[in-house]
Amino acid sequence: MDSAKLILTGAVSPPSPLRDLGKLDGISEEKKKQIAKDFESVFINKLLNEMKNTIGDWGFDKDGASGQVQGIFWLYLARDIANNGGFGMWKDIYKFLTDSSQAKTTTQSLDKNI
Repeated sequence: MDSAKLILTGAVSPPSPLRDLGKLDGISEEKKKQIAKDFESVFINKLLNEMKNTIGDWGFDKDGASGQVQGIFWLYLARDIANNGGFGMWKDIYKFLTDSSQAKTTTQSLDKNI
């Protein structure tokens, strides 16, 4: 892979989820639940990362490979926590995704602010 292809040379398009928020009706309920749980796992990962930073060094090597392995561990731990109930935030996210009238109102209010 050529790393030169990864450099941004043009304008970045706006995030598509905000534009297509009203088009969630075609997604299955299981997919919406998994999206909500994955979204919660990102927050849990950030929380665990900050908690990890407060306990200091565990005696691991400070090379790049060790950092990657630890990062993968915390990522999968957060995903497992979210998939097994998490903090319950996924339920609110799922409710937001399933309430189509709320999604259309949100899209309209975002358009007015932009």
